[in-house]
Amino acid sequence: MKRIIYTLIGLLTFSVSNAQELEVLINEALNNNPEIQKFELQYKRASEKVNEVNTIPNTEFGVGYFVSEPETRTGAQRFKVSAKQMLPWFGTITSRENYVSSLADAKYEDIVIAKRKLMALVSQSYYNLYANKAKQEVLSENIKILETYETLALTSVEVGKASAVDVLRLQMRQNEMQQLKDVLSQQFLAEQTNLNNLLNRENDVTVTVVDSLMMPSEDFEVTTKNLALHPELLKYDKLYQSLEQSELLNQKESSPMIGFGLDYINVSERPDMNFSDNGKDIVMPMVSVSIPIFNKKYKSQTKQNELEQQEITAKKQERLNTLETLLSKVINERVSARISYETQNKNLKQAKDAEDILIKSYETGTIDFNDILDIQELQLKFQMNQIESVKTYYVQSTIINYLIQ
Repeated sequence: MKRIIYTLIGLLTFSVSNAQELEVLINEALNNNPEIQKFELQYKRASEKVNEVNTIPNTEFGVGYFVSEPETRTGAQRFKVSAKQMLPWFGTITSRENYVSSLADAKYEDIVIAKRKLMALVSQSYYNLYANKAKQEVLSENIKILETYETLALTSVEVGKASAVDVLRLQMRQNEMQQLKDVLSQQFLAEQTNLNNLLNRENDVTVTVVDSLMMPSEDFEVTTKNLALHPELLKYDKLYQSLEQSELLNQKESSPMIGFGLDYINVSERPDMNFSDNGKDIVMPMVSVSIPIFNKKYKSQTKQNELEQQEITAKKQERLNTLETLLSKVINERVSARISYETQNKNLKQAKDAEDILIKSYETGTIDFNDILDIQELQLKFQMNQIESVKTYYVQSTIINYLIQ
């Protein structure tokens, strides 16, 4: 589990010391998330069942009183006390313990799966917050740039080189950007609530994220063979093994049960008679055998176990195919995110060059504020796309880690 955390953390580039580390948030979520606690309690309960099955049938005691006392040679029988204990066939209790333990092992995989999913959800929420914050900062920068252009436009209006319409267009564009920023601010609060809920803490706890995330110079290696060791698949293996233990238990329970008992009969003395066994009590040890001769239950259980094993094998293959498809998809999407990032980089450089040309044109007195707005809009688009590409890269990397780490 720590290996996954370290892999996720290795993707981050922290630029401020007061930013909450993703590792801290993940560990807090693993310790506090109620879903994890639910699966851990289910596992403990399943493990406790080992003590439940480590028992033998109840000892039977009986007491009887002869209302009409039968007379025997040695005297009248007054009352009877009996005790009986049935014992399962040799190894039956061990088979029960093994079966219950195998079910608990399968339940443990639910904890591992839930933890992996939680780590992925926390990481994705963190990256969403980063992207939101980065976009707000980009909007703030662009609003400041537009304010600078607005100052230029006002100066141009005074000397008759621009119209008041140009100033209004620049102001309207600032209003649109401010609106986008306000919307993003509300979305940030919603995503922050989502992350706090994953950590099982108050919704309004402030989450700070890194100032910048850089696109890694190269992708970490993806070893697809590790997919076969994914806990979602290992759970099917353990369920299959539990059915094997279930069949062993079924065979044991179809064996005879042996019983041992003892009857004690109290006999009263015969009056006016004197002989050696007069009033001698009766003690009778007993042995019994319980044989399931006419019971088809065990044969039916064997058939059900075989069919369920086939079902589990099919489910595992189906899930493996789904995971392989998902892994291939996220790898391709991560590659696409890198391609998009590099394309936006080129576009930003060219847009910057175009902006520099327009600024130089202002020095010669021939600035076109419509072109300024067009270039600024393109720059904003490229910056937003670049942030989204970085976020997508890290989110897809998180899914890859869920699948193969």
